[in-house]
Amino acid sequence: MIKRQKKIAAITMARDDEFFLSRWIAYYGKQFGTENLYILLDGTDQKIPENAGNAHITKLPHEQLSRTAGDKYRIKKLSELAHELLEKYDIVIGCDSDEFLIVDPKIKKTLAEYLSNKKIPTTLSGLGLDIGQHLYSEAIIDKSAPFLEQREYALLSTRYTKPVVINKPVHWGSGFHSVRHHNFHIDKNLYLLHFGAIDMNMLEEKAKKRGADWLNHLRRRGNGTINIITRKKARTESWLKIARILQTYFRPIYALRKPAMFGLKPVVKIPSRFKKSGI
Repeated sequence: MIKRQKKIAAITMARDDEFFLSRWIAYYGKQFGTENLYILLDGTDQKIPENAGNAHITKLPHEQLSRTAGDKYRIKKLSELAHELLEKYDIVIGCDSDEFLIVDPKIKKTLAEYLSNKKIPTTLSGLGLDIGQHLYSEAIIDKSAPFLEQREYALLSTRYTKPVVINKPVHWGSGFHSVRHHNFHIDKNLYLLHFGAIDMNMLEEKAKKRGADWLNHLRRRGNGTINIITRKKARTESWLKIARILQTYFRPIYALRKPAMFGLKPVVKIPSRFKKSGI
């Protein structure tokens, strides 16, 4: 039984990403109410999604930075925002606009209910699932329909096992991939779903806007997640538990606070019950 529903905020930062951002707002707005969403838009020219509701949106002047410098700039802004919010919220969830933290539907609790009952040791992570298109069996994404009704496979990726849930001020590493001076605590019922590679057509459209070189490179090399999902045989759900154990107890020598899987890149069939998340 929940003693008290904790106050939870979700934060993100986006640029030229209205499609995923509107999905992010729809999902986290349903979980916590749009009044508890905080969004930084990178550029005063950025369009606010129509479903923003009561979300707190701040437009920042866009700065032309290298990729590395830009990543550091963004995560600094988001860490500072989280610090401020933790003065009035119990928990802050920080993630990219194409990332969705879910509770395993078999638990039959909302994300707010589940986190309200958790003792969080500063940070909490969900197991990372990098969801991609199987080029031979899955069609172009229907942008008006739920993602998980159209995609069946995911790469189990340490890259997306991120410490996105915090209850104390911390300094995230670029992309929310780590937290300075803190280890990972991977929850047995949480999953972080990443949808950046759900459709090759969308990736090509994005590359085209960046220039011919980007588009040619993508067409030559493909996308790493999509390539692996397309060519590898999918494992059963039991690999979710195996991956969680590996990532919990093993760390690479060069990054002792990050999860490891010894170079394994297993593809799994996404449990059909995950469709109940509505994503």
